Amino acid sequence: MSLNVKNELALPRSTPEAQGLPSSAIVAFLGAVETHNLELHSFMLLRNGFVVTEGWWNPYVAELPHLLFSLSKSFTSTAIGLAVSEGILSLDDQVISFFPDETPDEVLPNLSAMQIRHLLMMGTGHAQDTLGSLRKNENGNWAEAFLQQPVEHAPGTNFVYNSGATYMLSAILHKVTGQSLMDYLQPRLLDPLGIYHATWETCPRGIHAGGWGLSLTTESIAKFGQLYLQQGIWNGDRIIPEAWVAEATSKQISNGDGGESDWAQGYGYQFWSCRHDAYRGDGAFGQFCIVMPQQNAVIAITAGLNNMQAVLDAIWTHLLPAMVPTPLPYLEESAIELAERLQQLCLQPPQLGVSSPQETAFAGQYQLEENSLRWDTFTIRFDEGEASIQLRDQIGDHHFRCGRGAWIEQKSSLNQGLEQQVAVSFTWRDPDTLELTVRYLETPFCHTVVCRSEGTQLTFEIILNVSFGPQETLLMRGERLLEQ
Repeated sequence: MSLNVKNELALPRSTPEAQGLPSSAIVAFLGAVETHNLELHSFMLLRNGFVVTEGWWNPYVAELPHLLFSLSKSFTSTAIGLAVSEGILSLDDQVISFFPDETPDEVLPNLSAMQIRHLLMMGTGHAQDTLGSLRKNENGNWAEAFLQQPVEHAPGTNFVYNSGATYMLSAILHKVTGQSLMDYLQPRLLDPLGIYHATWETCPRGIHAGGWGLSLTTESIAKFGQLYLQQGIWNGDRIIPEAWVAEATSKQISNGDGGESDWAQGYGYQFWSCRHDAYRGDGAFGQFCIVMPQQNAVIAITAGLNNMQAVLDAIWTHLLPAMVPTPLPYLEESAIELAERLQQLCLQPPQLGVSSPQETAFAGQYQLEENSLRWDTFTIRFDEGEASIQLRDQIGDHHFRCGRGAWIEQKSSLNQGLEQQVAVSFTWRDPDTLELTVRYLETPFCHTVVCRSEGTQLTFEIILNVSFGPQETLLMRGERLLEQ
């Protein structure tokens, strides 16, 4: 697709003040992000249909897609809404009716009563997320694994966040249309919004995951939110039924007692209710599509953090109360300050020590002990401006160029064999301790690899920036191989 076509499909731009938001409020929001150490990768704010501010924290850039995790669920919900409008299925349809070959011989009442609407509202009746059981299924039949799980509660009575339920929505759509979730959405939703080259992870049988695994650019997230803000209308055309927008984004089931948590305000059809009469789709580690109908605003964010509530708190504190219904006077000083702040957004590579007298002794090839990452050998060389690394695993050899206290961007297939853009740097904690930083720029993930030299041995401590549950650290050792 030509650059001109892409530009025609971009959202219109304006200034914050022209759309009733002072630049100083955005500066305050960015300041709060920095003060609270919130690792945002991108931020885009729309008001009255215009992008009024946007920024990417270098080395993240606008053109790269970002893994959305559970923000994917809101797109799956939209596909179901479209299928309902086409008469392909009904929210009252029994889940087991689509899977006669996967349904247990004995169907208990709660499983029998489970409908598509219960999958959508996370009210399936399960006591816990089914996703773990799906992934453990030996034959790769996730639908069968889902239907084998005990359903402890009557459907519709008990909220449990359940990514397996969203997978079942994708599997049902696949059954009734003969198309993948992405193929179904492309002409109906993505093409009209000018969203191209999206990707979605699949299960072992090739069905799109539905509840996670979608990758989009930040502007694509913003377009999706703007479509919902406009009640399903895009460029004068009806894309999503207005009734579906209202139903999907309204509270369908209670998920807490309200209070100060934006995860206890109620849940719709794969959308969360927020405080301040807003709603959102969100995904692990800070992927957000926030729709604020009263303020006629949309916020799209990608990130790599654990404290997602802090991001919403910063929005409610600094941005929401500053929005007014009429244009504001242009203040050059504030506009310049915001422009400078956006230009300076950056996730700096660690810069502890630029070199070590041990570099020559440190360099070489190391045979690694057996490890869960299935890495085999590690080879490192140094020169004036960078280090070069060759890592061998079960897939093959992976080569990295590491900037000396600076990012070097390149492609890598180290992460699950998928070729992605990465930024890599190195620094020295002390003469015997090397720190490598690898940012996977299309995901929330950043790996810090601390290498300590102990004679002919190298010890590795691999630290993940974010993870489900306690922060993970992996330890392994390597023994220097004699030079050939």
